[in-house]
Amino acid sequence: MRVQNGRTVAESTVDMVELVLPNDANPLGNILGGRVMHLIDIAGGIAAHRHSRCEVVTASVDYLDFVYPIRVGHLIRLTAFVTRAFRTSMEVEVNVFMENYQTGDLHQTSSAFVTYVALDRLGRPTPVPRLILRTTEERRRHREALTRRRHRLAMAARAHRRFTEKQP
Repeated sequence: MRVQNGRTVAESTVDMVELVLPNDANPLGNILGGRVMHLIDIAGGIAAHRHSRCEVVTASVDYLDFVYPIRVGHLIRLTAFVTRAFRTSMEVEVNVFMENYQTGDLHQTSSAFVTYVALDRLGRPTPVPRLILRTTEERRRHREALTRRRHRLAMAARAHRRFTEKQP
């Protein structure tokens, strides 16, 4: 059953900021990659929840690079929004920035596409609202999300075959 109502991209948008503290960093004074991944999952999960108004679980995270370091004392800023709603899942784009709060310099450090599945009260996948697209950019992202989804599903099928072939 498809949910008839829809929500705009703006309704799912998240803007999160945290100060990078010493306990977030490696010995070089840069934020730990795992901490960045954790924050990506939180920001993305909030965006997916805002769209679906359901509990969500992470199904996959696409390729992730750390292009620019975020140092202790800088701000880490994450923006997240739904790019496409499928039947029970949603793709969320999360962009990560380093903000030097003293100078105002802002540098994108990484980005990821995260897929979340909406769950009903019994923990089963449940339909999500359609995504209402308002801008040319939103329509472009929406089209590209379908290509990424096809790639993800093909990769998941290959992984499933590898794992099941190894079972005794």
